[in-house]
Amino acid sequence: GGMPTIFKTLVHMDDPEQHDHRAVTQPHFYPQAIAKLEPQIRETARRYIDEFLARGQGADFATQLAFPYPAEVVLTLIGVPKKDHAKMLDLTHWLFTYADPDLCRPGANITDPQEIIKTWDIVYNEFKSYFESMIHERQKCPVNDLTSVIANGKIGGCPMNERNMISYLVIASTAGHDTTSATTAMGMWMLAEHPDLFRKMKDNPKLIPGFVEETIRWASPVQQFVRSATEDYVLRGQQIKKGDLLYLSYISANRDEDAFKDPFVFDPERTPNRHIGFGYGPHICLGQHLARMEMRILWEELLPRLASVEMAAPGKFAESEFVCGPKSVPLNYTLA
Repeated sequence: GGMPTIFKTLVHMDDPEQHDHRAVTQPHFYPQAIAKLEPQIRETARRYIDEFLARGQGADFATQLAFPYPAEVVLTLIGVPKKDHAKMLDLTHWLFTYADPDLCRPGANITDPQEIIKTWDIVYNEFKSYFESMIHERQKCPVNDLTSVIANGKIGGCPMNERNMISYLVIASTAGHDTTSATTAMGMWMLAEHPDLFRKMKDNPKLIPGFVEETIRWASPVQQFVRSATEDYVLRGQQIKKGDLLYLSYISANRDEDAFKDPFVFDPERTPNRHIGFGYGPHICLGQHLARMEMRILWEELLPRLASVEMAAPGKFAESEFVCGPKSVPLNYTLA
């Protein structure tokens, strides 16, 4: 339609627009606000762990635990009822893994270079159709959820425009859990393939926060963004002009030999661990504290219940050049 992008999320904004829109929800993602959610999130984690372990040997950790658990946490905060969580998961996969034959939208032609535009337009309109009525309801009668916060948010004293509201809810309903899912699934893959790592984590639960940080670095679920330079700059002898497009490879940066000792070694005791899995600067991930808590709680609840774990079959990665992670992590295990 002549617009540079279909969505208008925080990712697509620069300051001051980005700052003003981010400020609408930011207080709800401060550590002190997130800490109040711990009992609720822990109960959710326990329920999903119980359901997963009840499935028995060969159960797929990615699809049956890593995908739905963080999705329920985030979608519940947004105000999406449980009956619609599966729909939101499908839309998330269509958005980020539009070229994966197992996860793409039905009818997608993954060989068509225009497929990303077609799919993202469909996804935007699916979300628009879903959230329009919720927004109107929350504007009339706000409740304690993020949709109410966004629906009644003010930018410069005026209501947020509809496209920005829909896009805000899209990014919260997709990136708000998909990256956590990918990182969690990657963490289990590492534990299942490295018995010494599993034993180390079992023997010393205090390593869990460091394990979470290392899985974020290792998985780098957001693999890349493309940004435009705001000024002329010379980077290691390469002239960059204002307006030039730059491909930012997070997967490469998080394995940079100049920044990390032994970057191709998975080390839960890595200190410091200055990964950029959550981005950096004004655009740093709004939900970083929530994501860390979700992962910490899951490992705190799951590791004590396992005596051993191994892959039941080869794992599989989703096919994507944008946001990516394991799509299958089948496990065999013994209970503690």
